[in-house]
Amino acid sequence: MSSAISSTPFSVLDRSRTREGYDDPAALRDTVRFAQQAEALGYHRFWVSEHHSVPGVAGSAPTVLAAAVAAATSSIRVGTGGVMLPNHRPLVVAEQFGVLEALFPGRIDMGLGRSVGFTDGIRRALGHDRRDADDFAAQVAELLGYFTGDQTAYPQVHARPAEGLRLPAFILATGAGARVAAAAGLPLVIAAVHGEDEMLRAVDGYRDAFRPSACGERPYVVLSGTVAVAPTTDEARRILLPEAWSTAYSRTRGTFPPLVPAERISGLRMTDRERTLFEEAQRGQLHGTEDEVADGLEKLLSRSGADEFLVTTSTYDRTALLDSYRRLARITR
Repeated sequence: MSSAISSTPFSVLDRSRTREGYDDPAALRDTVRFAQQAEALGYHRFWVSEHHSVPGVAGSAPTVLAAAVAAATSSIRVGTGGVMLPNHRPLVVAEQFGVLEALFPGRIDMGLGRSVGFTDGIRRALGHDRRDADDFAAQVAELLGYFTGDQTAYPQVHARPAEGLRLPAFILATGAGARVAAAAGLPLVIAAVHGEDEMLRAVDGYRDAFRPSACGERPYVVLSGTVAVAPTTDEARRILLPEAWSTAYSRTRGTFPPLVPAERISGLRMTDRERTLFEEAQRGQLHGTEDEVADGLEKLLSRSGADEFLVTTSTYDRTALLDSYRRLARITR
């Protein structure tokens, strides 16, 4: 196998997407089962996400779900991709991850993002607004200080059992996330949301600005993206259709619907705008046969120099999804 792929760890982010005909609790149980399957396939990490009051996404309490995943597995690293720090007090986040690390030592990752709710109503319900994201760097510093015992925002306040524990922290590159990661000496998780070239420029900027710290002596880049592998190129593309349609639907109606079968989407009548958004949602995603995906991954990893790849694929058909991850695992070995 080619050197870039074989030397790169592959990990999984599951967003607990709901599916038509299955309720939110079923999506969370699917996530736990999927973590067990990812572990059996040899993936490096399994992360869960945080979304509040978002139709179509069941994962609202990532540290709670991470605890369930860690309890159901034995070796795979478990974490969050990520906890949205502006939604929480850093002390509480430190305590939660301290409990996780104490219960599952050496297996917990702390992925952190800077998003604040999905709508104004959700932000009000959380007791925050968009401006709270402006303090992300200070929030990260306070959070890390609870683990080292060096935080100065609240003298004589200690996070138990977090203080003295060491676990890796990652920053999700939304907004100023790449600059925060570089300044704090933390690993960066980044996706090609605005295209591969822009992502690679952000990665270069992160590496140039990186300042070594107790958390990391050198830059560490985790690329994040959707990958679908199937016996044929067309079958792989079909795996992507439910999520692409959900994305297009959300951008025209403001809500994410549950994922529906690919064959239903193929027969939909879309407006011109829906069709454009649907096609845009499929751009930049790797899909195809094992050979096609291996070639695409090799080029991307070589061009970016990434240290790790975080796969974020979601679809309606859980059998096809697991088969895709199984085929991808075969490529990366």
